[in-house]
Amino acid sequence: MAITSIAFGSPAEAGQPDALKAALAEFISMLIFVFAGEGSGMAFNKLTDNGSSTPAGLVAASLAHAFALFVAVSVGANISGGHVNPAVTFGAFIGGHITFFRSLLYWVAQCLGSVVACLLLKLATGGQETSAFALSSGVGAWNAVVFEIVMTFGLVYTVYATAVDPKKGDIGIIAPIAIGFIVGANILAGGAFDGASMNPAVSFGPAVVSWTWDRHWVYWLGPFVGSAIAAIVYEVFFINPSTHEQLPSADF
Repeated sequence: MAITSIAFGSPAEAGQPDALKAALAEFISMLIFVFAGEGSGMAFNKLTDNGSSTPAGLVAASLAHAFALFVAVSVGANISGGHVNPAVTFGAFIGGHITFFRSLLYWVAQCLGSVVACLLLKLATGGQETSAFALSSGVGAWNAVVFEIVMTFGLVYTVYATAVDPKKGDIGIIAPIAIGFIVGANILAGGAFDGASMNPAVSFGPAVVSWTWDRHWVYWLGPFVGSAIAAIVYEVFFINPSTHEQLPSADF
């Protein structure tokens, strides 16, 4: 990957119609994803009398997030690229597929979508709050960072392989399915330890609504580091620099 492929763009991008449409698409996709994902946890908790930390609760969370992310990526793919995750956007920026200023616009939209989804859940459930992501007993902050790095690496690597790589061919709906599946599988692996976020915006919404910030930095540092590693590895080893084109926005 040539470092010159990274583009910063211009602040004027924030006013461009296509950028605003893309940001709106990211906002809506994130709202759909968080409302369904976090809402399923609240529903399971209600039906089982606070039993969401059981194996069945973990499986339910995995399925709900996998299904919701598949839909959220699919509905946003043709407008914004269907990032639905600040870490995915960061990986696209590192690879030169989106400018820095457009990335900022995406990050704001994604975080707002998560906050609005959590506020709507609070309103719809009569005041119940979505729980902020937290570490399980015996899990240290740096243990969780490693979890988030590895899980997000797998997610962003999957995004690159199925959606970004210009040699991927016409795999159509396989990309959002694979992206949803890897998130669901990672929740099964890491959910019992740190909640398996892989997505700073997903962690941000519940933290804002519940105003709980304990070790919140874990859910930003880990995903951004994992995303950057995945982007660099895929760009350097699997995307031919001679055929790699600078894109104004994400090509997935």
